Amino acid sequence: MSDILKDIQKELPKVISSANFEAANIVLYTDSMDFFKDNEGKIKELVNKFKKRIELRADNKLLKEPEEVEKIIRELVPQEAELKKILFDPPRSIVVIEAKRPGLVIGKSGLILKDIKDKTLWTPEIQRSPAIESKITENIRAVLYQNNNVRKKFLNAVGKKIYKEWNPEKIEEWIRITFLGGGRQVGRSCILLQTPQTKILLDCGINVAGRGKEKFPYLDVPEFKINELDAIVLSHAHLDHSGLVPYLFKMGYRGPVYMTAPTIDLAAILALDFIGVAYKQAATPLFSSTDVKEMVKHTICLDFNEVTDIAPDIRITFYNSGHALGSALTHINIGNGAHNLVYTADLKFIRTRLLDRAISAFPRLETMIIEATYGGKENILPRREDAEEQLVKEIKETIEKNGKVLIPELGLGRAQETMLILEQVIKENKLPQIPIYIDGMIWDINGIHTAYPEFLNTNVRRDIFQNKNPFVADFFKRVGSSAERKNVIEGGPCVVLATSGMLMGGASVEYFRHFASSKRNKICFVCYQGAGSLGKQVQDGIKQVKMNSEGKEEIIDIEMEIVTIDGLSAHAGRDELLNYANRTQPRAGRIVINHGEQSRCLDLAGSIYKLHHIETSVPKNLETVRLR
Repeated sequence: MSDILKDIQKELPKVISSANFEAANIVLYTDSMDFFKDNEGKIKELVNKFKKRIELRADNKLLKEPEEVEKIIRELVPQEAELKKILFDPPRSIVVIEAKRPGLVIGKSGLILKDIKDKTLWTPEIQRSPAIESKITENIRAVLYQNNNVRKKFLNAVGKKIYKEWNPEKIEEWIRITFLGGGRQVGRSCILLQTPQTKILLDCGINVAGRGKEKFPYLDVPEFKINELDAIVLSHAHLDHSGLVPYLFKMGYRGPVYMTAPTIDLAAILALDFIGVAYKQAATPLFSSTDVKEMVKHTICLDFNEVTDIAPDIRITFYNSGHALGSALTHINIGNGAHNLVYTADLKFIRTRLLDRAISAFPRLETMIIEATYGGKENILPRREDAEEQLVKEIKETIEKNGKVLIPELGLGRAQETMLILEQVIKENKLPQIPIYIDGMIWDINGIHTAYPEFLNTNVRRDIFQNKNPFVADFFKRVGSSAERKNVIEGGPCVVLATSGMLMGGASVEYFRHFASSKRNKICFVCYQGAGSLGKQVQDGIKQVKMNSEGKEEIIDIEMEIVTIDGLSAHAGRDELLNYANRTQPRAGRIVINHGEQSRCLDLAGSIYKLHHIETSVPKNLETVRLR
């Protein structure tokens, strides 16, 4: 096999001091100032020839001192950009510039950025500071730059592994997938993708509502050996897809995890919250904050539409899935085009208030793995407008009775969508300006949304850019302590948005305990309730529930009104799923159904076959499907 680094260096004059991998990307360092400033298109020629991302940076010994660099940057960048931080990553010759208005740091046609690079010889990277302060975003960025030497070695090791058996020719070999979780169920999504060369894990989640072994993927099967795992691909941050990834690091995994930039922030905060809930329930957490930190250190972030190799025979591209901030459909090119697989994970095929709809056009497509959360014949969701009207109506009725409305929310995605609905209807005087209390980790997740507005739809992005952030409207009140929570419980009419969405721990359970016994109050379910969860039991009409309060067990009579509002889910309804299967370009030759209750998976598979004549299969957990 060819050595790609040596092949590239042969094409260049002898001004390259070193060549390194940053995962699949190739970084060349030069000790020639002239070549760094003007390489006469040589790097572009190499990119075109090798079809790889190649970057030229200045050798460390050419770099100006950080104090001087910071002074130059502050002189070049206009004050209106509102610089927040300047961080240095000397091992990689990178300076990170964080600003409230990054466009002003870049300048027209990138002129300011070019000036910074030419005058300092550091390679600038621009980051947006969140409109709402986010400690988790700050901490993650700090972890990465405090461990920059470790990070550089890790990325180089990943690249060496990818290119160890680099072969630009097409590989003709077998491919198979094994469902370790998520087969004919919602929860613990986990798929092992295998080729003769590579083992990749697509998601690794937990079943939040599960009990015992039903909570976790089947990681004790002979096919799965953690020391043989080449990479993890994480579709999005919800715990049923990401929740067990830190545990893999606890068990010794030290390979890469690929995800979008918002997903790492969100996955970290949800993992830390999971630890916190375990301690509150006097349980031993599955993993520690140290394991979460290891996950962060080993994460490789990709933008949408960015093509990258993750193994000698596997190349992936993320596309927007429309489900949550940073959520991705993964297009997987196996064996240099021998087979093309799309893993949808969770998707939404209509535009919502928060996000654009899922992408449906791909370069090539043979097999698609698609969700079936709402894939059953009974899952015809109402129009989104009708669902929003129902939500407003239910809130109005309750407020007029001097009651309180509890909306248990998924902190990621579903809560922000509800906030956008309420912000607009109050602004349009369709709902009185009542206090809307935000409890749990929703507020922190709002902050992460404002750090990545480019992942949101046009309207929300524009509002954030114009300092009209909808998430900080006056009537949204953050609940940050038990004393503040007590005031809400004892106070007047209001709406409470609180995690968790299935009443499986968190602030929503505490509000439910206090609100449940009054007929004036109401609980509105707007997201999926997993089998076995308290939320599902309440939704199905249970009249009493045993709950613990300060170490004492008490029986709660459920007198509050229970309402389910379909049509607001971040998952695609049945019609959307059928439409997506038909509208993908090119159409898949085979569709594999997962992430749905058994009856819904089978219903969706049968309907896709009858309507669109596409081969379908519905694997159970532990079943293997050969793709080639």
